Amino acid sequence: MFGRDPWGGPLEINAADSATDDDRSRNLQDFDRAALSRPLDETQQSWLLGPTEKKKKKYVDLGCIIVSRKIFVWTVGTLLVSALLAGFITLIVKTVPRHHHSHARPDNYTLALHKALMFFNAQRSGKLPKHNNVSWRGNSCLKDGKSASSSISKDLVGGFYDAGDAIKFNFPQSFTITMLSWSVIEYSAKYEAAGELNHVKEIIKWGTDYFLKTFNHSADSISRMVAQVGAGDTSGGSTTPNDHYCWMRPEDIDYDRPVTECSSCSDLAAEMAASLAAASIVFKDNKAYSQKLVHGAKTLFQFSRQQRARYSAGSAEAAKFYNSTSYWDEFIWGGAWLYYATGNSSYLQLATTPGLGKHAGVFWGILDNSVLSWDNKLAGAALLLSRLRLFLSPGYPYEEMLRTFHNQTSITMCSYLPTFTTWNRTRGGLIQLNHGNPQPLQYVVNAAFLATLFSDYLDAADTPGWYCGPNFFSTDTLREFAKTQIDYILGKNPRKMSYIVGFGNHYPKHVHHRGASIPKNKIRYNCKGGWKLRDSSKPNPNTLVGALVAGPDKHDGFRDVRTNYNYTEPTLAGNAGLVAALVALSGEKSRTTIDKNTIFSAVPPMFPTPPPPPAPWKP
Repeated sequence: MFGRDPWGGPLEINAADSATDDDRSRNLQDFDRAALSRPLDETQQSWLLGPTEKKKKKYVDLGCIIVSRKIFVWTVGTLLVSALLAGFITLIVKTVPRHHHSHARPDNYTLALHKALMFFNAQRSGKLPKHNNVSWRGNSCLKDGKSASSSISKDLVGGFYDAGDAIKFNFPQSFTITMLSWSVIEYSAKYEAAGELNHVKEIIKWGTDYFLKTFNHSADSISRMVAQVGAGDTSGGSTTPNDHYCWMRPEDIDYDRPVTECSSCSDLAAEMAASLAAASIVFKDNKAYSQKLVHGAKTLFQFSRQQRARYSAGSAEAAKFYNSTSYWDEFIWGGAWLYYATGNSSYLQLATTPGLGKHAGVFWGILDNSVLSWDNKLAGAALLLSRLRLFLSPGYPYEEMLRTFHNQTSITMCSYLPTFTTWNRTRGGLIQLNHGNPQPLQYVVNAAFLATLFSDYLDAADTPGWYCGPNFFSTDTLREFAKTQIDYILGKNPRKMSYIVGFGNHYPKHVHHRGASIPKNKIRYNCKGGWKLRDSSKPNPNTLVGALVAGPDKHDGFRDVRTNYNYTEPTLAGNAGLVAALVALSGEKSRTTIDKNTIFSAVPPMFPTPPPPPAPWKP
């Protein structure tokens, strides 16, 4: 009987050839070495070696559960290693010195912005909100308008005091609200990043709420409006108690505060219309309030166009303190803002009328017309209308005048550059936009705002710069001009002095301001009783945080004297320009730093809607 040899050869099975176990085990040594050199598969190995004995698994009895000893050892080992590793890491963390990575410190412009807005809290008239955050101020002048001298409203409580006195001059106050609103429209994201958006909007609303009391805002047409609350004329040696003769806290005022009205005040009405129109864009999310502001702005602008005259022509006090030189610039300014607020093209047609521009001095080339101030808005109006050309380009019939405004804006920006020596500068670098006269800073901050805003307009329009004659200048040049001027105000000047109260270590301590110079205590100083505090050489007991003082002279000199208002008195209009410039320069400069669209939210499409596409062709 033959069988197959699993290793390759014939295998003869014969009972006679059977051998003992010892013989078989010896014969294993004689197997073919070549045959054994091949690897054996599992089946062959099992035939050769036979079944292996399985190891008996070991278990660990934990009482409530029985687990494999191998798993138990691995688990305990893993836990021990993890504990040792965690302890080692903790030891390293606690012993190795750590570097604290704090958030980037806010820049100086942002820090100054917080303080500059606080000035408006200190200037509030009327019943103050609980969160006003000026400890030495309280409710004041709660009887404004209740006298028989007001025929328009018996409630003129609220608004802002103009400067160091307690008079409410509505002309510069309206310009203040317009400027603040413009800055919010353009830089709302920066205000929000600084945590000041709600604050500045509250300041604006405090002003617009008061403005709505100064005329019949619910009517479609009016014949009178309030120009001023309070009086300050002391000419001829007058001893009548008023806001200039008396030196006392607003909270202690007990003398009569007359109300000045006007029936021919085109500049005042148009400026207040501009402020309400600009604020309506700020509050566009509050539809009811925004519409109320728009209606009031329309009413005022119509009134300004009907009875044409300068508001200060009929008021000796206005002529002395805030004399208006023209109302043509307010017509362009107010018309532009009403166009943005309503989308009504009739306002744009008016603002771009060549005859109006001629009267305003657009074509005259007068240097002073390029200086934005509470009196002359032409430079601001030109930039505001240049914005329309840059981003919407409405074309005919507006293009010619819009191009003129754009060219005037470019010329104004060129005049700011030291290359052209258009304006004199102090040795410390401060531009003399008022020809070296006192109180220069209010004009400087407005110029810094316009320069930064125009720079941002060009950047947003993907335009790297602009031409001054044959010379091309980048947008960074304008921004650098604005920084040098604001840095001068913040302390980078020959005196190493900050002209913003409360900013830096060295700032004016004798600000010309009644409320700040009189301590808040149980002593009530009467009209003349505060004179000794006015004339005192001691610093103010109250810090008027954020106040931009009038500023240095043309030689960079400054006298920190309370009685010299040409150096130390702050104003609403000055601080409004300061806030606008600071927010424009604050934060990191990105590719687009302005809000391109919000101001156009009410503006309809410039071109007719294209017709719908034709129906699909069918065979």
